[in-house]
Amino acid sequence: MTTCNEIMTKDVVCCVPSTPVDMVARLMRVRDIGSVAIVEDLSTNKLVGLITDRDIVLRIVAEGKNPKTLPVEDFMTRRLITCEKDAGVDNALTLMEKHQIRRLPIIDSSGRVTGIIATSDIVSRLRQSDKTTGLFQAILRMRAPIRPQVAAPI
Repeated sequence: MTTCNEIMTKDVVCCVPSTPVDMVARLMRVRDIGSVAIVEDLSTNKLVGLITDRDIVLRIVAEGKNPKTLPVEDFMTRRLITCEKDAGVDNALTLMEKHQIRRLPIIDSSGRVTGIIATSDIVSRLRQSDKTTGLFQAILRMRAPIRPQVAAPI
């Protein structure tokens, strides 16, 4: 049985809740990642939230808010779906499909973030096409196309 620990990305980028959103966005650009784990304290890495590039675009930029003046805690996802590092990958795939998520934080028994599994990790590290196909079909179903709204003429 393949475990989450075997396929997860172990070098998780973490920030604390008070980190300004623009700093998190710069970290995402520099590290070429789509999410940052938000931890209670950088010395303990106890996971308290997650913010994605999509969160930043939809919750901050699209709303006209200033990312330089706002802490990430105001926009991070707090109700997280996680998986323990020793759990089987099948469990992680089931969680990702059921909750239609693209990134799954991996924690240890004390709630410390130890890794993250992204859909790209599954494709590149897990060679079980029947399992990955189901996951990607679920992901495609979860994102309905966004229809642009045109302002009515005045």
